[in-house]
Order: sequence, then C-alpha cells, then structure tokens
Amino acid sequence: MATATLSKEMLEAHPWPAQIDRDVLARCIDECSACETSCTACADASLAEEDVADMRRCIRLCLDCADVCEATGRLLTRQTEYVAATARAQASSCRELCAACAEECGRHAHHHEHCRICAEECRRCEDACSAVLGAIS
Repeated sequence: MATATLSKEMLEAHPWPAQIDRDVLARCIDECSACETSCTACADASLAEEDVADMRRCIRLCLDCADVCEATGRLLTRQTEYVAATARAQASSCRELCAACAEECGRHAHHHEHCRICAEECRRCEDACSAVLGAIS
C-alpha cells in the first residue's frame, strides 16, 4: 500500500468540499515543493561553477521558477473559498516557467549534473501543473 503524502493527508482532512481531484492536486503541490527545492539548489550550484557568467540565465530562471513553484504550491493548498480562475492562472504560470527552466537547464545538463536533475524535476512539475489545469472546472 502506498504511503500518502503530507499534502494528500492534509487535503483529505480539510472540511471544505474538494473542487479538484485531491490526488491530482496533492501531486501538483508535492511536485511544486520538489521543484522549488531543486531550482533553489541548482541556482546555488550554478553560482559555484567556474562558468558562472554563462549560467546567468539559468540562475535567473531557476530562482524565478523556485519562487513561482512555492507560490503555486501554497495557493493550491488553500481550499476554503476556492477560486478556479486564480488557481488556473497560477498553475498556468507555473507550468510555463517550469517549461522554460527545464529547457534552459537542459542546455547545461551535459556538463552540470545539477542542471540535469533540475531539468527533470521541472518537467515533472510542468506535467503536474498540466494535470491540475485539466482538472480545474
């Protein structure tokens, strides 16, 4: 039996009626958290690279992506008086930034392992945001 995530447990314990499938929502919240961590770590590792000047765009996108992922996870966690338009806009923004960050990190993945890891996580978060967007009524 799979262990429920904290996000899933909290969503299930929430007394407000679910507006989005809770499994889809919990996955997105969890992926946003993981992506935030990955992007923050990747930006920091990029600052330590010898070719840091070549990493400026990557660093900027990673920092922006981390911030948007954090905001998205927090917003999607809130279920009381849910506003579909707000959730849709935030998840859409997160999906777009994750795609851009994954593409940029992917350009450096062949010589920076942290960029490879980050690109993969950004793609997972992008996919989870797409699933939430598909579930929003």
